[in-house]
Amino acid sequence: MQPYQELNKQFIDGVWRDGREQDVIQDINPYDNSVLLDIKCAGLDELNEAYEAARRAGVAWAALLPQERRDVLLKAADILLQRKDEFAHWIAQEAGGAHAKGEIEVMLAREVILEASSFPSRLHGFILPSSTPGKESRVYRKPLGVIGIISPWNFPVHLSMRSIAPALGCGNAIVVKPASQTPATGGTLLAKLFEEAGLPKGVFNVVIGKSSTIGDAFVTHPIPKLISFTGSTPVGKGIGKLAGESLKKVALELGGNNVFIVLEDADIDLAVAAAMMGKFMHQGQICMAVNRFLVHEAIYDEFRDKLVARTKALKVGDPRDKATDIGPLIDDKQVQRIQKDMEESVAQGAKIECGGQAEGAVLHPAVMSGVRNDMPIARNEIFGPVAVLIPFKDDQEMLKLANELDFGLSGALHTRNVDRGVQLARQVETGMIHVNDQSVNDEPNAPFGGERESGLGRFGGEWVMDEMTRVQWVTVQHEPRQYPI
Repeated sequence: MQPYQELNKQFIDGVWRDGREQDVIQDINPYDNSVLLDIKCAGLDELNEAYEAARRAGVAWAALLPQERRDVLLKAADILLQRKDEFAHWIAQEAGGAHAKGEIEVMLAREVILEASSFPSRLHGFILPSSTPGKESRVYRKPLGVIGIISPWNFPVHLSMRSIAPALGCGNAIVVKPASQTPATGGTLLAKLFEEAGLPKGVFNVVIGKSSTIGDAFVTHPIPKLISFTGSTPVGKGIGKLAGESLKKVALELGGNNVFIVLEDADIDLAVAAAMMGKFMHQGQICMAVNRFLVHEAIYDEFRDKLVARTKALKVGDPRDKATDIGPLIDDKQVQRIQKDMEESVAQGAKIECGGQAEGAVLHPAVMSGVRNDMPIARNEIFGPVAVLIPFKDDQEMLKLANELDFGLSGALHTRNVDRGVQLARQVETGMIHVNDQSVNDEPNAPFGGERESGLGRFGGEWVMDEMTRVQWVTVQHEPRQYPI
């Protein structure tokens, strides 16, 4: 099986071609700053051509028999499994993901495809009771038509696929705009995958260009009926505003300030093991990653000491080395941003227990104690390998700390009393929370999404089907109706 080629091209209406803009996007390896790809940018003309191609091709794609759409998705899932090492290699060199992260990401993406392969036969309509004599009341479910997908750089294969596969499974055509840091893993690799699986041309299109040129137009273009965006809250708010002015749907999975709560009766060793995964997987560059550890004051010192010991043992380095735990952040700017928040928080009374030094884009994993919610390192989404510890004295104070910031994506809570844990977890204002686990959980048949500043809409299972389809009410009057006029 030959590796995919031409990953530096636009993919429009089944044709791999250069963009016509003069600007070039360089795809940079964040670990060693080597250039992976030079990509000539797409402009407004290519964007329009991609949306037009999707509109034309989408009609025939939606009309295919359910098993025909299913079979394309199943074949894509099989090919992805065969090419998992190729995809994991690209995740390492383009997104800085360690080997274990790459393998997890590929398998998560495959699970999303398998779940979406059932969607063509699950687009059920309804027969409703009618209050009118002789009337049959039907509800039909139909694809939206064309969906625009803006994908992120942190989990580009999985988080792109989380929109791509359900959109295709529901009978929609798509145009994908990947993040400029990960144009292959978030765009062209995935287009190659579905091209190889036999997806008809024009159903899947990829445009790679500068947001200053095509960003707003990608959202406001009249053809797409839904914009699916995963990324930061400020950008997501802007997209929501633009889409609202165009009266189109949005699915927004935005930032998080996720809490990891450790009650006084928790199994501390289990909690620390879960904390390592929830905080340091992919250097903490995950929307669901733990931002704040809320730890009961009775066990605070023991939890801190064990977390520090585990953190110091992490191997830092090249993500292409299978032994590496912590690779680079996506670029130097992220390192500088996080270190600035750490320094300001130390000036306000926090303490760095370990880590925090940088080597290029690699930030050594850190633990900070004595933190308060009003410090920058707690108030801002970290999106990096820094564990922030905040003590609390009782359940009331814990819930206040958990809920006083404006985000609500994911979370975790540790206790030996499961019933108490569930009662408290339900009072945390978040879209998802996991008792005696960590915050980074995503399953293709479960509702994924946040509250408040963390987004709108839900991905996964029947919930994403609702986002990516529309219903039409059709009635049939079988008997003559008596009208009052």
